[in-house]
Amino acid sequence: FNSMAYFVVQPGVSFHSVQEVFCDRPRLSIQGWYHAKDAPQQIENATLQRLKSTCKGEDTEGVFHPMPKDEEQCEKDLLSEEDRAFLGIYINKVFLTDESLNAIRSRFEEESSVQLRHFLVDEWCSKIKDAIKKKDENDQLGNGMPSLDYNVGVGGNWKVVGPAHKQRFLEYQGDDTPTGCEGSDLCAGKYLHQIKALLFQSAAFGRWIGLLTSLGYPLGYRGKIRRFRPGLDYTVAHYGILTTNAVLDSTLCFCSGDGKQCTFDEATGELIGSDDDAVWESGDVGGFECYIAADESGEDQGPDAEYDEEDDTKLLSVSASNNTLSLVYRDPGTMRFVKVRHNNDSFSSFVTQISFIGLMFSIYDGAFKLSTSVAEPRVRDGIWHLSMT
Repeated sequence: FNSMAYFVVQPGVSFHSVQEVFCDRPRLSIQGWYHAKDAPQQIENATLQRLKSTCKGEDTEGVFHPMPKDEEQCEKDLLSEEDRAFLGIYINKVFLTDESLNAIRSRFEEESSVQLRHFLVDEWCSKIKDAIKKKDENDQLGNGMPSLDYNVGVGGNWKVVGPAHKQRFLEYQGDDTPTGCEGSDLCAGKYLHQIKALLFQSAAFGRWIGLLTSLGYPLGYRGKIRRFRPGLDYTVAHYGILTTNAVLDSTLCFCSGDGKQCTFDEATGELIGSDDDAVWESGDVGGFECYIAADESGEDQGPDAEYDEEDDTKLLSVSASNNTLSLVYRDPGTMRFVKVRHNNDSFSSFVTQISFIGLMFSIYDGAFKLSTSVAEPRVRDGIWHLSMT
């Protein structure tokens, strides 16, 4: 209270942020900068310049890996009984029927995005959700328990990912064999990695996703298993993640709630559903994934332009929802970021995210070919998600 802090800022060296306010009293401050007569050295390394750079080393997404090929089956453009039997081990069988596939395809072709709720079968959903709940309890995160330790949750193959001016979250970098972890908090990452390796990266899933979206069999994928901790984690929109081709973003999210669709009561202006599902849907606790168009005008609109709530470059927001697979078609020139998680959520968010590339899309905006497939996640606060691009 009634104190003043001042410090020197050096481009490419000094990064700072204001931590979330945990109490119910407002934080009031006067903030500003004193500028020297001449620009500082290495001005090209300033945060804004780095966020708008597409130079080598600015990408945070990673490289694409080839999908397993099955030329004979791919040419048939359909799912075999063997495919359905394999996918049924993991995926809710309602999403494997011809009727559902046709309905979802029509929706995706019209809107270029879709959310599939209750995606994994109950057996997989239950053990994943139990494992992530235990992980949060052991780390004492969520349910209004603030952590001032930026390394909370690190260990057991969970690594902090930066740089801080672009992103901060935990990524699981381990194997997919949950041997001997039953009942321990080590299972969360291993279970999600198993879904990523055995399901998302399989030829059968490639055929299913191609049939579901009309995009065809993907040529490649890239993906991560991420944990967004309450009050700590986020990603920032930056030009390093732009692609030269369209991609399909596929995000499987786990967070608090039942993953049910909320309804809107026009009389009261409130969302109707479970408290956890409604708070994710509202966006009040952050954690949602936002898609925005990059500014290609070349005009400098200031450092806050990309995050202006009134900015008309916002294309789509995808709320976090438990055991929900979100698919989003992302054009070149589109950026995405995950809104910082607020501390008052009851869970971390765990996400498996995969992006696919190299598909042919013959309905969206006329007929043309794409060298990537796209799936978009709608993510709100407190999610564990598996997300692959």
